[in-house]
Amino acid sequence: MDKNLVQSDARLLCDELPPVGPLALGLWRYTNTDIGHATNLLEAAIDLGINLVDNADVYGLDWGGNGFGACEELLGQVLSGSPELRDQIVLATKGGIQPPVPYNSSSEYLRKACEDSLRRMNVEQIDLYQVHRPDMYTHPAEVAATLDSLVEEEKVIALGVSNHSPSQIKALQEHLRNPLIAVQPEFSALHLNPLRDGILDLAAERDLVPLAWSPLAGGSLATGEGIPSELAAVLDELASRESVDRATIAIAFVLSHPTSPIAILGTQTIERLEKLSEALQVSLTRADVYKIIQASEGVPLP
Repeated sequence: MDKNLVQSDARLLCDELPPVGPLALGLWRYTNTDIGHATNLLEAAIDLGINLVDNADVYGLDWGGNGFGACEELLGQVLSGSPELRDQIVLATKGGIQPPVPYNSSSEYLRKACEDSLRRMNVEQIDLYQVHRPDMYTHPAEVAATLDSLVEEEKVIALGVSNHSPSQIKALQEHLRNPLIAVQPEFSALHLNPLRDGILDLAAERDLVPLAWSPLAGGSLATGEGIPSELAAVLDELASRESVDRATIAIAFVLSHPTSPIAILGTQTIERLEKLSEALQVSLTRADVYKIIQASEGVPLP
């Protein structure tokens, strides 16, 4: 029998943090100001084993939000009302985007961004703090010094980066005293760049946990809109075989890489979280994942 490649076991980000599930709750769309709904969504995620919560200070600037910091503020209100939830999650957030600049990882700004995130989320410590996008006009030594000081002051437990290239990650790590433990690229059955741009190779080399954002390509892998018909057909074929929907197969595809990525789910409905969690019961073989890749790219592999 062909081996199932879907990595459904818990992931260990680092020794200082508890294990996390292979699915994470992404808060980019956490813009509904109904505290009851926001609390219920977080509780439902935890019940499903989705205990990594991924936020960012810039979330809320779009997707119907009330502005910069809105999604962190909403989470802060949830945690204030239900403080027992804080110990049940691994809390990740990101900083370094400064609209309309757009990027600022200078020591002064990045420190302020982290401290503002702590205040908005009503927490004393961030479990995983990530530089959201690389600021090419701040030397990595300056970024590293800021991040190290945040760890040493116990405002942050662990460090990661988002949307960085392999060379940018290596340059930053060269100056850091603390290890980077996670990298957050866009990765889906429609966006396969990390398979070939060196990101997942670097994750394998340095034991970084990949946090895959937009694993449903903004929802298009669920709706089928704007994706190659061949890809939709393959996903539908596998979905029928596994008795799940197309989106669940797309999530299982992300979980199948040997670096054990975590798929960040952006849905804000409990029902969709429950359906997508079925990806952990899906079986995908080596032939299946390569079939998805070839259908996505529209050409046979050499």
